[in-house]
Amino acid sequence: MNATVWNLAIVPDTARLVIATIGSIVLMIGWLIVDAHLWHRATGDSPQARTRAALYNASTVVTLSIGVLVCYVGLLIVNLLWALFIINGEVFASMTKSPLRAAEYWTPAWFVASVATVGGALGSGLESDEAIRAAAYSKREQERRRMLEEEGDQDRRACQLYGVCGRP
Repeated sequence: MNATVWNLAIVPDTARLVIATIGSIVLMIGWLIVDAHLWHRATGDSPQARTRAALYNASTVVTLSIGVLVCYVGLLIVNLLWALFIINGEVFASMTKSPLRAAEYWTPAWFVASVATVGGALGSGLESDEAIRAAAYSKREQERRRMLEEEGDQDRRACQLYGVCGRP
């Protein structure tokens, strides 16, 4: 840990930590949706198509939210256990000029979990879209999406070859 993290540990500002938590989780979910193209667009102008797209998007957001929250809590627990193991009271007191209390374990663990979540969002850009979809969607949903893509490809080919564009 560097001096910044040590200094943050002695100034537990819960409001900022909550904002950092919410911001990092929202950033992670948003980045996954945008980077892996998980947002579903309505295939037609009908109210049913728009409703279906809204439901798919809502289920994507809920699924990713649950996954990211579970991972965040897991990361927070690992960070807390690591802090309990690694932070030495004497070193802490010499760096911060204050005694080591329970909050000093909690605050850096919480702070680092938020920073690591932002790093994870950026790092997820290195994963393939297929890997992210596999993690976000069930097997059945993946098959449904593949069928829709193939159907769209067939419609585009028919339009190009025969001049038949759109469905009757």
